Amino acid sequence: MGLTGFGVFFLFFGMILFFDKALLAIGNVLFVAGLAFVIGLERTFRFFFQKHKMKATVFFLGGVLIVLIGWPLIGMVLEIYGFFLLFRGFFPVVVGFIRRIPVLGYLLNLPGISSLVDKAGESNNMV
Repeated sequence: MGLTGFGVFFLFFGMILFFDKALLAIGNVLFVAGLAFVIGLERTFRFFFQKHKMKATVFFLGGVLIVLIGWPLIGMVLEIYGFFLLFRGFFPVVVGFIRRIPVLGYLLNLPGISSLVDKAGESNNMV
């Protein structure tokens, strides 16, 4: 969990510092290594290389590779797109968890936001 957390921290910090190549590269390596340690190497490989997730995997890992090569802005755009494609199945679970947190749950249950969040969850379940 620590490697994944540090990876997210370095990615966030690298974006704040105008897409610093070194910080983004360290963040990518730590995030992927942390994910592999948390769920295991075999399950990580199976997660990334499922037939229906190949497009997302190509965008995500291609973005990581492009950041490592030295083009951080293009790499991060590809990586973020791939991340959302890969992990879109988890977003309804995260929204359900956030709805149970007192202040954030109240905000997510407001009429305009609630319908927007519910529509996003429905479109993710359809794909």
